[in-house]
Amino acid sequence: MTHQPRNHRVLTKAILLVLFIGVGVYLVRFSSVQHYLTVEQLQRILTDTGFWAPLVFVFIYAAGVCLFLPGTLLTALGAALFGPYWGFAVAWIGAMLGASLAFLIGRYLGRDFAASLIGGRLKRFDDAIARNGFATVLYLRLVYFPFTPMNFGMGLTNVRFRDYFSGTGLGILVGTFIFTFLIGTLRDVWVDGDWAALLSWRVLFSVALFIFSFFIPRIIKMVRSPTG
Repeated sequence: MTHQPRNHRVLTKAILLVLFIGVGVYLVRFSSVQHYLTVEQLQRILTDTGFWAPLVFVFIYAAGVCLFLPGTLLTALGAALFGPYWGFAVAWIGAMLGASLAFLIGRYLGRDFAASLIGGRLKRFDDAIARNGFATVLYLRLVYFPFTPMNFGMGLTNVRFRDYFSGTGLGILVGTFIFTFLIGTLRDVWVDGDWAALLSWRVLFSVALFIFSFFIPRIIKMVRSPTG
């Protein structure tokens, strides 16, 4: 009987997590919110914020991550709005803030329930993640494991937040830069109206980097399992 109130709290928090995820998916997939997720709409919103536009976008990005918006969409919007370099900065910071918030939501609402279901082999797996948290998170980020599901999912595991944060920060660095550099460079060409620049070294280099990014997961797996 003494465990009943605690079990009730654990179940209640787990239900809240499921509801949170369900509402988030509904908002961005089926409600009118999705109509605001265009370059034109966001540009209008950010123009009104003036000097604070980069900070506002960071919070929009973070909220979008928690509501299951695709990270690639948000990153592309950041590059299209701010260019290759500022776009990279706001996208990376927004991704880190959103990933951290999603992790903490998953940890607070779902970890106890997940722990109550863990036993045997799953317990050993959970302990292994805790021991090798940084390496595990870094590897999954480098092989482009789905961004938002991983944020919430890692919160359900026993990984330490500092390992999750540092592994995520380093793991998404290269991919975020490559993607924002490509979109931001093409955006600059569009804004300048200099179509001959499509054959410039900068554009060709950004395209080459983007193509190379698709091989990163395979390279990481080959390095990880050289005898594979």
